[in-house]
Amino acid sequence: MSTESETIRDRVPSEEECRRLISEHGMLPNIVAHSEGVMRVAVAIVDDLKDGATVDRGLVVAAALLHDITKTRALETKERHDESGGMLARALGMERIAEIIEQHVFLKDFNPGGPLLAKEIVYYADKRVMHDTVVSLDERVEDLVIRYGTTPERVALIRKNLEHARAVEAKIARHMKTGMSGLSGPTERGDG
Repeated sequence: MSTESETIRDRVPSEEECRRLISEHGMLPNIVAHSEGVMRVAVAIVDDLKDGATVDRGLVVAAALLHDITKTRALETKERHDESGGMLARALGMERIAEIIEQHVFLKDFNPGGPLLAKEIVYYADKRVMHDTVVSLDERVEDLVIRYGTTPERVALIRKNLEHARAVEAKIARHMKTGMSGLSGPTERGDG
C-alpha cells in the first residue's frame, strides 16, 4: 500500500498538465512538435501491444511529452537536458517520469528478455522522430551525428547508441501485435 507522500513523489501528470508545463518552461515550438511526435509514436506502440504486455499509457504519454522539457534552456546553458529534465520532474514529484527523462538519451540497465518498460518505449520513440517526422533509426542517428557529433568520441557514442536502439526496437517489436510497420507515419506533417 502506498502512502500519501509516495503518491505525491510519484505522480503522473495529465496531458493537459504536461502541456501547461511545456508552456511554463518556454519550450521552443520545434521542440514541442518533436515531443508531440515522440508521444504519438510511443502511444502507437502502447496501443498495439499484445495481450499480456502492460505498460502504463498515461506514464508513457506524460514522459514522452516532457522528455525534452529543459532542452530549450540547455541550448543556452549547455547543460545535459536529460539530467536537468530529470531533476525538474523529480522536483515536481514525478519520480517515474524523471527516470524516463534521464534515460531518453542513453538507456540504462536494458534487459532484452525482461518485461517491456515505459522507459524503453520513450527512448525508442525519441530515436524514431527527427524533428517532427518519423524516420528510420539510421536516418535519425545520421541527423544526430551531424548536429551533435562535435568530436570523434561523440560520433562513436552516437553510433554505439544506434546498436542499443536496434536491440530495443527488436524487444518492442516482439511485444507488438503488428510490429513496427504501423509506426511509419503517425507523426508525418500535413499542410497545416
